Amino acid sequence: MASKSRNPKLANYVPLYVMLQLGVVTRENEFPDQENLEKQLKELKAAGVDGVMVDVWWGIIEAKGPKQYDWSSYKKLFQLVQKCGLRIQAIMSFHQCGGNVGDAVYIPIPDWALAVGEQDPDIFYTNRSGTGDKEYLSLGVDNLPLFGGRTAVEMYSDYMKSFRENMSDILEAGTIVDIEVGLGPAGELRYPSYPETQGWKFPGIGEFQCYDKYLRKDFKEAATKAGHPEWDLPDDAGTYNDTPEKTGFFRSNGTYQTEKGKFFLTWYSNKLLDHGDQILEEANKAFLGCKVKLAAKVSGIHWWYKDKSHACELTSGYYNLNDRDGYRPIARMLSRHYGTLNFTCLEMRDADQSAEAKSGPQELVQQVLSGGWTENIDVAGENALSRYDAAGYNQILLNARPNGVNQNGPPKLKMAGVTYLRLSDELLEPKNFSIFKTFVKKMHADLDYSREVTDVALLQRSKPKIPINKLLDATKPIKPFPWDEETDMGVGVTSAD
Repeated sequence: MASKSRNPKLANYVPLYVMLQLGVVTRENEFPDQENLEKQLKELKAAGVDGVMVDVWWGIIEAKGPKQYDWSSYKKLFQLVQKCGLRIQAIMSFHQCGGNVGDAVYIPIPDWALAVGEQDPDIFYTNRSGTGDKEYLSLGVDNLPLFGGRTAVEMYSDYMKSFRENMSDILEAGTIVDIEVGLGPAGELRYPSYPETQGWKFPGIGEFQCYDKYLRKDFKEAATKAGHPEWDLPDDAGTYNDTPEKTGFFRSNGTYQTEKGKFFLTWYSNKLLDHGDQILEEANKAFLGCKVKLAAKVSGIHWWYKDKSHACELTSGYYNLNDRDGYRPIARMLSRHYGTLNFTCLEMRDADQSAEAKSGPQELVQQVLSGGWTENIDVAGENALSRYDAAGYNQILLNARPNGVNQNGPPKLKMAGVTYLRLSDELLEPKNFSIFKTFVKKMHADLDYSREVTDVALLQRSKPKIPINKLLDATKPIKPFPWDEETDMGVGVTSAD
């Protein structure tokens, strides 16, 4: 080990994790397919994979009633992963699984939490026409004791503390290295602005999701305090499948560029920043002194990125424009918790997208990762869609080390880790798995598997809260770091392509 540690090239090694199947623990809290999973985990281990990522569903664990946690199936799962010599990225999944077109697995949030919504539908994010979204509780109820005397933030906090207590032996063994804290729909820090369950189709601009009574009241108070009691939430932002130009809000010289529009967008995105900050603070308290890193996921909303309005980013809560960075303030907020920013769509290239969507996944990834590195935090990421081809893998490899490998020490830029979506029979088909194994080797800069690379230090106490004006200083655009045209660690072209 000691001689390996001295290999200067080891600083180029990017750990690779693989996301487990959504329903590996069933909605009924059973772990049925242990034998088959063990076989698959051993194949991943033999391929040099560093670990796995797994959703730990709130709707499974606390299903029986408030504070009635049942970790038994997850305990078995984690022990199996540990036995196979893999590490774990655990997601605190406070959102609903599935319910969108093509989803095979459906795990709602706990029934007793949904029952509160029967009496008070405003606990859910709501669009302008009054339709609620039951994927995740509205941040408007973060600090309201509507759940048997507990607030939403208290429920998340209690859950994480219970996880720590019940998984203490696995945490102490160093098996769990990442705690990704779910902060919204799909576990992402965003509003559910493009739900397929409500008829959204790509590349619709989505809708603002702040029309529940709690967020309405919050906005009214904010507008009044700013000296504009007459201001209200937008009524000209169109519907899910509109294009920007069809709306008064997003069209050229639209409302989004007026004083009123800017005030709304600042309020809407600031609420999201505060929501993430508050829950990560609770996560930090829960896992303080464990050998883990905290992480938060940000969604790769690449459509309309090349439109002046960035409409779908705005409806999702990322106030990102050509002259305003909507992502670096998130990175700065994460920096106080020593957090990792986990970003999606690493595999996408602009050329793969249809022209009318005005997509810019490559520029978006470049902007977000550059913002994270500028704020001196770790950035990690994953692919948005399953890919088994060289082009997809090579794009991920390029983003993992945008300026390539340095034979004599750390590369200029490097991601802290990449999670491949997702473990499946298709991935393990000989043809697909053969190129995947090459991909793992290239992520590791052609070096052998090294467990020490994924060792983490004890989690420190979060630094003091950063004032909002300091967070918003980070909206000043910066020039992104330059990226090479292609990776120097490509997997080559195979017959699969």
